[in-house]
Amino acid sequence: MRLFALRDYRRLFGAQVIALFGTGLTTVALGLLAYDLAGPNAGMVLGTALTIKMVMYVVIAPLAAAYVDRLPRRTLLVLLDVVRGAVVLALPLVTEVWHVYVLIGLLQAASAAFTPTYQAVIPDIVTDESAYTRALSASQVASTMESLLSPVLAAVALAFLSFDRLFLGTSAGFLLSALLVLSARVPDARPSAHTRAWDKAAAGIRTFLRTPRLRGLMALNLVVAAAGSIVVVNTVNLVRDGLGGSQSDVAWMLAASGTGTLVAALVLPRVLDRVAARTVMTTGAAVLVGATGAAVMLVATGIATWAGTAVIWSAIGVGMALIITPTGKVLRASVARNAIPEAFAAQFSLSHLAWLITYPVAGWIGTAAGLTLAWSVLAVLAGAGAAGALLLWPRHDTPAPVTGPVSGAPAKDRSSLAKAA
Repeated sequence: MRLFALRDYRRLFGAQVIALFGTGLTTVALGLLAYDLAGPNAGMVLGTALTIKMVMYVVIAPLAAAYVDRLPRRTLLVLLDVVRGAVVLALPLVTEVWHVYVLIGLLQAASAAFTPTYQAVIPDIVTDESAYTRALSASQVASTMESLLSPVLAAVALAFLSFDRLFLGTSAGFLLSALLVLSARVPDARPSAHTRAWDKAAAGIRTFLRTPRLRGLMALNLVVAAAGSIVVVNTVNLVRDGLGGSQSDVAWMLAASGTGTLVAALVLPRVLDRVAARTVMTTGAAVLVGATGAAVMLVATGIATWAGTAVIWSAIGVGMALIITPTGKVLRASVARNAIPEAFAAQFSLSHLAWLITYPVAGWIGTAAGLTLAWSVLAVLAGAGAAGALLLWPRHDTPAPVTGPVSGAPAKDRSSLAKAA
């Protein structure tokens, strides 16, 4: 809570949270818009739109991280929020599928640039090392909570509003985020000495490739993406066409997954005090492999029911929480102190790369060949990721040495950082 005593950090964190929830609510509304435009082909439209999102995150985010110190950062953050607000405001007006793709490309390019810009500002505002490390974790927690709560908020909103009104609300949220950024003091940075844009991004990825537990984390990212794509991409068609549900029912089914994640995330901090992160995360992988297998059986046998689907979706939510929640702790324990920001940035890019693989499977194969084949492929990917994590992450490994100052933050209060890690 000491972080929130810092006025500028408090306002910037608020801007990030509001922007994250705006993106999450837009994703729910986008699924309903895709169904409105394409009906049975909604999965392909949504899968393509989300694939565009992942391409933007994988390509734009590292470039933004490399060049953000050469731009006026407050102006850039405000501009990115304004662009996102304008794009979301235009989404309810589209009449063609290709309009959706163009607007989603613009929206997600702005979102992909916002996160590394925000992360680059934090070291200049939060100057204590231990507080800076917690600020990195707070950013990850905010992303996790958005994925949990956005479907619940959308379900409640859709009980009273049509999905096009949901776009209006998220647009207002992005503008509020811009106002919060304007109200904070955001110092401009001195350009760094690096000469190539990808040097900074590649540093964190090289760390992942040479660190056993982080190679295991890369495999676990694939498990999360494989199971999560079933929920994110295919829920709208399963509920509307398979179960005969309404717009609000789509959001409530998404909320079932979010509720499972939320419950697990609330319990996990105490569990992680007693149980190794590897054990918790590989258990989550086993849950997700089982849940994806059950989902395949559900559609292959044609016995999909509201209760059965909700149970499987909740299990997917629990499994995702078991993997995602300890990730920050694993990152901090796996790299030297001066490599923490690069490790978080690499995880951001690599986790989105996993979704880039699984979104097209769920959307394109699901539409062209049916959910049974698409979910079977995703179940195989989840199983391969789980097996890879067990092989790549040794049962007994040691944390990285905590040496050197955090990149971008002053070297003080080192004992506090060691405790945080």
